[in-house]
Amino acid sequence: MLFNRRVLVVDDEEILRDVLSDLLATASYEVDLAEDGARALERLRETDYAVALVDLMMPGIDGLELLGEMKKLENAPAAIILTAYGSIDKAVQATKLGAFDFLTKPFKNDELLLAVKNAAEHRHLVEENSRLRRTLFERYGFGNLIGKSPAMQQVFDLVRRVAPRRSTVLVQGESGTGKELVAKAIHASSGRAEAPFVAINCGNIPSELLESELFGHVRGAFTGASVSRKGLFEAASGGTLFLDEVATISLEMQAKLLRVIQEREFRRLGSLENVRVDVRIVAATNTDLETGVRAGTFRDDLYYRLNVIAIKVPPLRERTGDVQLLAEFFLRKYAEENGRDPLTLEPDALRVLLDYPWPGNVRELENVMERAVVLAPGDRVGPGLFPASLTAPPLAPPPGFVPDGVSLKERVSGYERSLILAALERTDWNQKKAAELLSVNTTTLSEKLKRFRIRRDRTQS
Repeated sequence: MLFNRRVLVVDDEEILRDVLSDLLATASYEVDLAEDGARALERLRETDYAVALVDLMMPGIDGLELLGEMKKLENAPAAIILTAYGSIDKAVQATKLGAFDFLTKPFKNDELLLAVKNAAEHRHLVEENSRLRRTLFERYGFGNLIGKSPAMQQVFDLVRRVAPRRSTVLVQGESGTGKELVAKAIHASSGRAEAPFVAINCGNIPSELLESELFGHVRGAFTGASVSRKGLFEAASGGTLFLDEVATISLEMQAKLLRVIQEREFRRLGSLENVRVDVRIVAATNTDLETGVRAGTFRDDLYYRLNVIAIKVPPLRERTGDVQLLAEFFLRKYAEENGRDPLTLEPDALRVLLDYPWPGNVRELENVMERAVVLAPGDRVGPGLFPASLTAPPLAPPPGFVPDGVSLKERVSGYERSLILAALERTDWNQKKAAELLSVNTTTLSEKLKRFRIRRDRTQS
């Protein structure tokens, strides 16, 4: 393995510096020396070192203080602390400050060379991981969105084009597809990027509380309103307000939301004073708003105001070319977060991921990969680390699954509904257990129950 072999030795004892320099040179390392912490910082800012051997007890800037300064550097080397005092407390402090290893003097030559080798390899892996993540984003990413499929590239292109404008945007897609990430990418790419991005899930807030949450209230507006409070529109002033699950808003609230979009002003609950506001609205839905318009549950005038620009985020089953890309990204992300070296996805595991329909979309894939990173005993991820639901046969395929004259979308939705019903029946309608069985989180399952209008009383005889 080829990697950076530059080592910095920091010690106030000249004899030890010379001994370490000769020892490391015999192992083909390039060595620089520093007699104190101040000189070490100068060298660290000038040169990219793989490893720094740092004496703990030095005059002026000691080893722990030097570690703290090294953490601020963009390309800090892996640090090995050397000390004649085998203090557990000091070792703990050094570890918290990012030290890779801690050696007590006198040390054996082989012991030190092994520690330097491991530290250099670790630093190389960390660098390589960062490089791969940068490359991934440069080639296939937009903000926190990732995808090389034509469908996702179309999403990225739309985001780039609409971001500089102030028009409202409607993001459509199933639960777990990344609608909020699209909204954040629009905000981050706009002239409002330095202003707040405020998100609210309208489906999680009772209708009677949503008005106060969005518009705020004045003191005495209702029982318990002991002080005046700004709403989310004011909190997002100059920035972006993301309204998730906008289809769940009541008709009464829809009228008030329409007025804000048209007039750019509103009234706090209990007040007669108009408040001017400059906020861009990005709304999202996992249902068909046109169906709601036809059914009379969603105002047509609000629909047209929100649907100035529509961005449809495809489900993961329609962008299977992105599954490997996303899986490897999540492997790197959670390995880094959990302090692990990069993991490799085995071919059999990849085949399982590619064959699975992902009803919970990217959110479900992310959960599966995080679980695999946490449970992996070594540096490889095999199919045995995945939940049983990924490899188990379907729970209950509906009869007559391929009737004539039914679109693919309708067939997939019907199949998904049948899986959810089967999971609920198997768990005696315990939503938490059903969500675990389906490998989705409870929020996703709750959203799908609303979307498919599944209630227990409708499925019981």
